[in-house]
Amino acid sequence: MLAALTIRDVVLIERLALSLNAGLCVLTGETGAGKSILLDALGLALGGRGDSTLVRHGSDQASVTAEFDLPDDHPALALVREQGLDVEDTLVLRRVVTADGRSRAYVNDQAVGVTLLRRLGETLVEVHGQFDTHGLLNPQTHRSVLDAYAGLQTSLAQVGAAYRAWRQVEVARKEAAAEIGRARAEEEYLRHSVAELDQLDPRAGEEEELAETRSVMMHREKVVEAMNGAFAELAGERGAERGMNAAQRSLMRIVDKAGGRLEPVIGALDRALAEVADAVATLQALSSDEDLDPRGLEKLEERLFALRAAARKHNIEVGKLALLREDMSRRLNLIEDQGDALERLAREAEIAREAYLDAAKRLSGWRREAAAKLDTAVSKELPPLKLDRARFTTTVEPLEESAWGAEGIDRVAFLVATNPGSPPGQINKIASGGELARFMLALKVVLAAVGTVPTLVFDEVDTGIGGAVAAAVGERLSKLGRDRQVLVVTHSPQVAARGAHHLKVQKQATEERVTTEVVELSDRQRREEIARMLSGAKVTEEARAAADSLIAGRA
Repeated sequence: MLAALTIRDVVLIERLALSLNAGLCVLTGETGAGKSILLDALGLALGGRGDSTLVRHGSDQASVTAEFDLPDDHPALALVREQGLDVEDTLVLRRVVTADGRSRAYVNDQAVGVTLLRRLGETLVEVHGQFDTHGLLNPQTHRSVLDAYAGLQTSLAQVGAAYRAWRQVEVARKEAAAEIGRARAEEEYLRHSVAELDQLDPRAGEEEELAETRSVMMHREKVVEAMNGAFAELAGERGAERGMNAAQRSLMRIVDKAGGRLEPVIGALDRALAEVADAVATLQALSSDEDLDPRGLEKLEERLFALRAAARKHNIEVGKLALLREDMSRRLNLIEDQGDALERLAREAEIAREAYLDAAKRLSGWRREAAAKLDTAVSKELPPLKLDRARFTTTVEPLEESAWGAEGIDRVAFLVATNPGSPPGQINKIASGGELARFMLALKVVLAAVGTVPTLVFDEVDTGIGGAVAAAVGERLSKLGRDRQVLVVTHSPQVAARGAHHLKVQKQATEERVTTEVVELSDRQRREEIARMLSGAKVTEEARAAADSLIAGRA
């Protein structure tokens, strides 16, 4: 529930800190005292439109803080967690508007966007006025309201899962059909291209290998000349190998006379001779390498140029020719296998559609049963609210298939007829301002047990009524307060007498300025306020007696 509301420098409100309680809380005060300012301030904290006109004259900024006590599983807390924000025992929404019209929003003292504040506000407080066009008066909400009333969450989840499964198969079928269609349109091109690529037989990395070999072959003469020179230096008539062999033989003749001093030298010569022999063998092998065959350069260049020409033709890199070949072959195979694949996907889609439709039809049946119960319950609330000639009807009608979705195949609407014989129509188009408020109240009383919004605000729902009807409105607001926190701005003493808590909005005027303040009334003060509402500016003993009677009658 809304536990506290703190307002600073909003229009006529300079400093205000309210502690609020559960149940029905009534706000009264003379016309112009500032009750609407209080609701505007609350709306600001809930993400409503903020501009510089809300800032009290002479102040730099206005601020409103709304503190909520919520159960741990409330949707608002889940939304806060999704945003990665810190969650504490309470949820604190704060809004600041500066004199130049700029606005800042905070959740638990963490800066957020106003959009998040508005989304949170929608889960925390519902405000209903005479000409409210949100909430239950929005036809787009009627289906979810009926489902919540009927407790159809499990069935909804089943329908949603079946719908998603159907759409997944249907998307796969359409994508396959589209790909096959594209492939058919270019089948001749694909076959010709695959044949060319099969003949070319490109390999991954082949261009780099060929380019490297070509570079070697283009410098063949220099490479062969260097190799021949090196071979002569190592193994020729006066090469290193011959000289080291001679040196080794000379030393071996006197090794036994040197007392072991020549053994390291002989060992080094052994190793050097082995390395030279390896080098000579390698040079001999390289001399027969095909890459150094002058006749191979032309063949190699033909291959390299053929690969690059094919890559230019398909506007890709040479290294991707092998992948292109595989992709084109796959698309050709798809054309050949298209009949079986499409037929299989079509069967799967039809099975999934039937499963979804079966679940959705069951949901439709339960909705119709719940609609009849809702109509009966709301109709019982209408006569005491002076709407005994009105009819409330919940319609559940089938949607065209293109509009089917995860919520089923139904269009749900709350319709009313305010006069006998007149056709029912949308509640927000048929009912007058006063009737709208009473229809809303009747609906809210019936739906109170299934809603998740903890705080309901009714702004002058008693406009245009009095006497027994006003008393009935007060009784139903009190009944609604058993399950929800209800804040009511009222001019009706019958409604005010039903409040569990009573706040009075009043102006304080000095020579310098006028401010609005809100005070919580004691039992005696409450009696005087209700008497004032009954008699006007001059409170009489008769009005006090009538106030006592109204207060006593609320038990």
